[in-house]
Amino acid sequence: MPSSQQPVALIMGASRGIGRQVAIDLSKNGYAIMLAAKTTSDASKTTPFPPDPNSSSSTINTVEREIREAGGQAGSIAVDVRDAAQIQNAIDETVRRFGALDVLVYNSGAIWWSSVENTPLKRFRLMQQINPEGLYATVQAALPHFERNGWKGRIVVVSPPIYSRFFRGKTAYAMGKVGMSVLVKGLAMDFVRQDRNQMAITSIWPASSIESAATEHNKSSDKSYKKDLRKPTIFSDAVVEMLRAPANIVNGLLDTDEDFLREKCGVTDFSKYSIVPGSTPRRIMPEKFPVLEVAEQDDEGQRMDSAKIRASKI
Repeated sequence: MPSSQQPVALIMGASRGIGRQVAIDLSKNGYAIMLAAKTTSDASKTTPFPPDPNSSSSTINTVEREIREAGGQAGSIAVDVRDAAQIQNAIDETVRRFGALDVLVYNSGAIWWSSVENTPLKRFRLMQQINPEGLYATVQAALPHFERNGWKGRIVVVSPPIYSRFFRGKTAYAMGKVGMSVLVKGLAMDFVRQDRNQMAITSIWPASSIESAATEHNKSSDKSYKKDLRKPTIFSDAVVEMLRAPANIVNGLLDTDEDFLREKCGVTDFSKYSIVPGSTPRRIMPEKFPVLEVAEQDDEGQRMDSAKIRASKI
């Protein structure tokens, strides 16, 4: 799968929590890491070091320092994913600095969980810009580099399996996140149709809540909430295994960390991931998800390509 001796991963949204952990663990598995996020800092002046990975003190610069001090290769670049030019620059700088782009992880995200009437249009637009639009712009900027690699590479997207309960109470948020999963499914089908058999795009989501800045924000005063939390290493372990799996196994897959590790990797004991030893965190995702394919899956009729139609008229 890698196009270079040391595979290169660009992680969008790598400053804290899940993104940081994925970066740390991919580095431990031999990847050169480019870290991208909006907020930066002077890592040399960060005290204590390393900072709390779920606090604002943790930035792409401190994560870069963590990786370097552990003997890994890393770089960092500030990116606002609402700006396509900044995204393009991050992709190009990754290739310039490390010579390749083998893996793209899109973990950037904006969150607002509330009813439609309590979600201001400004907040809705922000989520769409950062979640589906940011992903779309990032994937489009990366595809030419994967093409130059001979269509060898992986894209991992932090978005959920598609099911009805996910829409409840957070419709505006769900519209964007489910849209990201639709991109995963659609691009995966394009890879198959175009015989790009060494490319894969995969979606991953937590089966149980993971300790992060978001869960810390919603914490209860008696700390009992921690019994329902898992360490972010369950997520990064699943990402590492997804990248190791054959492309045809993970292309178009919408899965959770726990389910992938259990069903594809044979993991049966998840106790090491519990924040509170001996606890069994509540599963926030369904045990089974609906099948999205229909009986007429391959009966498209006449395929229309708007880009070709427009080009023929020029």
